[in-house]
Amino acid sequence: MFVILVYDANEKRVQKFHKKCKKYLTHVQNSVFEGEITDADLRKLIDELREVLEEIEDSVLIYKFRTRKYFERESIGIKKPSSDEFIV
Repeated sequence: MFVILVYDANEKRVQKFHKKCKKYLTHVQNSVFEGEITDADLRKLIDELREVLEEIEDSVLIYKFRTRKYFERESIGIKKPSSDEFIV
């Protein structure tokens, strides 16, 4: 499935959220990740995020799409490089 994950975390935990999300998805903006992911890996990611999430301060939104067929993204302004675009 294709997902878009957005988080809003206390600044003390932002780097932890970022690190965990980056293991599974592509970083596209400050607290926004997207990409193809299996159900099992999404469950792992959610479990890892729950370990650092403080429910009274942090939130995570996950938009799930069965396929990219019905997904379209439009970008306006400066294009931020994704990790897929880096030459190693």
